[in-house]
Amino acid sequence: MTTHETILKLPDPLLREACDLARTRKQTVGDIVRSALATELRKARKKVRKRMRTLEVEVAPVRAELARDLAEATSWYDLQARLRNKGYFLRPAGSGLSLVRLIGDARICSASALGPGYGALRERFGGPFPGGARQVPEEETGQVMSMSSPNQTSLPLDQIDEGVVDF
Repeated sequence: MTTHETILKLPDPLLREACDLARTRKQTVGDIVRSALATELRKARKKVRKRMRTLEVEVAPVRAELARDLAEATSWYDLQARLRNKGYFLRPAGSGLSLVRLIGDARICSASALGPGYGALRERFGGPFPGGARQVPEEETGQVMSMSSPNQTSLPLDQIDEGVVDF
């Protein structure tokens, strides 16, 4: 295994304790640091694996509940309406989407944990998720559905300044 030299700045008391421990164990301070770091990384990986199992247990019922809606939705608006009917909505998050509970505004999971990823949905629906300002032709629907605000379902176009809506 390749090793790399690293400079580690330690406060005096911590360095003294590390040196004492190393002498007691007949090791070097480097051995002590490598061992401590390896132990912490194992703990972190174990927590991640446990959280992933927990997440799968929590998400599986939601995935089953929404599978048909995800499969049958014909547009972002259709999908959002179907999700809202079941107490959820999608919200932009990072480079994808999150599924959020309508009541309480709690994030459930990434949308890709439910099945198709954002890229597949974007392709299927012919464009990106409406997450910012967008021009909406009045003849399209006469109303604008909010895509990210759980408490606002629609807004008449005549109340929108210059036809621009923040979704």
